[in-house]
Amino acid sequence: MIWFTADHHFGHTNIIEKCDRPFKTVEEMDVTLINNWNEVVKKQDRVYHLGDFAFSAIEKYRRRLNGDIVLIREHHDPKQAKTTFGSVFDLRAIKIDKQKIVLCHYPLRTWEGSSKNSIHLHGHSHGRLIDMPGSLDVGVDCWQYYPISYEKIKQILRIPNGQ
Repeated sequence: MIWFTADHHFGHTNIIEKCDRPFKTVEEMDVTLINNWNEVVKKQDRVYHLGDFAFSAIEKYRRRLNGDIVLIREHHDPKQAKTTFGSVFDLRAIKIDKQKIVLCHYPLRTWEGSSKNSIHLHGHSHGRLIDMPGSLDVGVDCWQYYPISYEKIKQILRIPNGQ
């Protein structure tokens, strides 16, 4: 299965207040986010994480998470991310089935293929922006602190099967 997510901010105490997250401590937040992730993501799954993975100690968090993680990094993601994740990109266009998907931490107003049915997945806005048609915020603040599956994204963005 393929999953998308962003904006975990593991180890980042101030994100709790900044984003009005329902956690009393950063430890409670981290444990909940890890448990939620591992509840749905299996070891053989692929996860595209669209930035703001962890405030520090990224290896510590990565070791506790299921799946093959591809990081689409953001400027806060530490430089050592390249040694922690198998693949790291700033911006990436992928295809699943025949559907082109443009991945970036930041929400884009237009993207490669946006006029030709490609979609755009992003993080960064923590659910505070209205998405452009064909785009979706996959950050954890939008999805009850869980990653979102490609199958759910297809339903939301009304992508036909096989495309």
